[in-house]
Amino acid sequence: MSVTSSPAAELVAVEHVGKTVVDATGQFDILTDIHFSLAQGQTLAIVGASGSGKSTLLSIIAGLDVPTRGTVRLAGKDLFALNEDDRAAWRASKLGFVFQSFQLLNHLSALENVMLPLELAGRRDARARATDMLDRVGLAQRVGAFPRVLSGGEQQRVALARAFVVQPALLLADEPTGSLDFATGESVMQLMLRLNREQGTTLVLVTHDRGIADRCERRITLQAGRIVADDQS
Repeated sequence: MSVTSSPAAELVAVEHVGKTVVDATGQFDILTDIHFSLAQGQTLAIVGASGSGKSTLLSIIAGLDVPTRGTVRLAGKDLFALNEDDRAAWRASKLGFVFQSFQLLNHLSALENVMLPLELAGRRDARARATDMLDRVGLAQRVGAFPRVLSGGEQQRVALARAFVVQPALLLADEPTGSLDFATGESVMQLMLRLNREQGTTLVLVTHDRGIADRCERRITLQAGRIVADDQS
């Protein structure tokens, strides 16, 4: 049985979302009737085997992919009632992203990577805020370093700084420790959860690692595109 927050507290409402694709072999349902809600500040792990629909669901919550059926409401706003440009503007102001592959711009320094979303938002204090955030993730001495000379763990810390510097209402993380060794991944996960608590951000984390999933307050398990378990700590 799904556990949902009260409507007044909802930040994310995924409403009977389905995603169907058609290829040479016929019609295939990637997601079927996905329905749940999250309160502000709640942490959710979406788990399941490869191909279960986890990343597709995350992309739909971000408005990067469009569902075939259903919709997503973020802070009461129907994401798919907006046009593509308005969805992009909403993402820029409300969402943070952390990816397995870091997604840093190689021609920009750590500081410039973290400044970028602030500069795109027209923030005049971009440099000061980015510098402070890099200090908070333990990279005060690496602000001028480029991604190619940073370790995987350092690159993911830059990615976390970039995601949190805009103080997002919602953070979406897709296998954020997937390309890191165990010790580095553990350190990055602890940092992400600490920043999440400090900022009161709602976190949706996609992972195949049950140990990581258990760090979240709630866990939704997908199997063949359907919710088969919804557990809350």
